[in-house]
Amino acid sequence: MADPDEGDAIYWHTPTERGLLPLDARFKVPKNLRKLYRKNQFELTINRAFVEVISACANRGDEDTWISSEIKSVYTELHEKGWAHSFEVWYEGSLVGGLYGVSIGKVFFGESMFHSMTDASKIALVFLVEFLREQNFEMIDCQYLNPHLLQFGAYEVSQELFLEELRRILKQY
Repeated sequence: MADPDEGDAIYWHTPTERGLLPLDARFKVPKNLRKLYRKNQFELTINRAFVEVISACANRGDEDTWISSEIKSVYTELHEKGWAHSFEVWYEGSLVGGLYGVSIGKVFFGESMFHSMTDASKIALVFLVEFLREQNFEMIDCQYLNPHLLQFGAYEVSQELFLEELRRILKQY
């Protein structure tokens, strides 16, 4: 992460309690969001606008962001090497939401998401989960819980349990 209070110095951060999103039936999609998703009024793409997605995630208006220009550069390089991915939501030809993260084995490490249209980041999340299910992924690490993720069934585990499960999954690949 980059710390805006420290001149965007980059440091390694690991939460003591890790937020995870379920990939099974515990993943809950609110009824009105499910209806919106099924309307197919959005174009959903993968890796078509990685730089635009990470830039939109970093652009928080007056808020400080942990996504510095150096972080954007590193993640863009990871994307070019096939490790980082973006999931995009388009409406009438405009990018209105998305998220990005890193994929290792069958684990997706979500980094950040954005929206410029109501519910577009939530649409991106549902799209991500559907895609990962189709690809037989086993874990989505969302790092921290927030009200946005809690409504989908996100939960916390200890760092110890997270690392144990991560090792188990990665040993298979």
